[in-house]
Amino acid sequence: MTGRPDHRGAALDAVGSPPRLSPLGFGASQGGNLYRATSDEDFAAAVDTAWAGGIRYFDTAPHYGLGLSERRLGAALRSRPRAEYVVSTKVGRLLVPSPETAHLRDPEGFDVPADHRRVWDFSRDGVRRSVEASLRRTGLDRVDVVYLHDPDEHWEQAAHEAVPALVELREQGVIGAVGVGMNQSAMLARFVAETDVDLVMCAGRYTLLEQGALTDLLPAAQAHRVGVVVAGVYNSGLLARDTPPTDAVYDYQQAPTEVIDQARRIARVCQAYGVTLPQAALAFVRRHPAVVSTVVGMRDEAQVAETLRRADADVPDQLWAALYEAGLLDVQS
Repeated sequence: MTGRPDHRGAALDAVGSPPRLSPLGFGASQGGNLYRATSDEDFAAAVDTAWAGGIRYFDTAPHYGLGLSERRLGAALRSRPRAEYVVSTKVGRLLVPSPETAHLRDPEGFDVPADHRRVWDFSRDGVRRSVEASLRRTGLDRVDVVYLHDPDEHWEQAAHEAVPALVELREQGVIGAVGVGMNQSAMLARFVAETDVDLVMCAGRYTLLEQGALTDLLPAAQAHRVGVVVAGVYNSGLLARDTPPTDAVYDYQQAPTEVIDQARRIARVCQAYGVTLPQAALAFVRRHPAVVSTVVGMRDEAQVAETLRRADADVPDQLWAALYEAGLLDVQS
């Protein structure tokens, strides 16, 4: 079937149920000045444009700009009807004041003063302290989804302390759903199978370029009825342009030549079907039945408007068959 994917929809499910996400989500890492500064006005305009376009799911984290993203997102949403949107944030990195480095810039890619430092902590106390701090920064009465943020090196503490701590908060009504967000699919599949999570956020491992999550995470999510939120749909930028440039970024670093060549081959097939590479990248991940939302990072009004246009594109089913037959897709979606 050919048609426009609907990114609009109700944000919240019935009371007592996990929140229901709008199919297209707003990623607020740029609101934390990722890579370069963004003004308060530009970020507020981005949220306004997203809201007008039907987006009702907004994702942030303490890590993003050492709390700046959370503060800006809370301010931008404060006047909106609280029952009409979903906010997710993350735990695992506590922000600790660091006045001795406040004259420096944050070393982790955000253009903000290094007046705090991140401390890994997936303990029960650390999780509760992190959620309390996020509530203060956002000014919200609750957080709808809380993800463990990149627990790759912390399985034991994350699985046996952090998840139970979030389950307690879920049962108390402080949060709506428990999740895990990572840049890998294998450990996410383990969280799905072995812990009490409602959602997982998988960044970069289920995209038009690579479909590793098909072998572990996505089957596990379907089996355990856990929703999958796909982030990193453009693989850090490689799939964000109609034709990937020679200096394209993949997994947060310069893309290897062979990866750029593969992306360009995909782009040529897309062009033959009247579809751009970014349009196909968005449409592909949203077709899988386990995927409940796709989060795209957006900095300003123009980026939001472009993302909405891409999400509304008509993408013919024949494209997926052509990519599969060309050996450019692991599954005939």
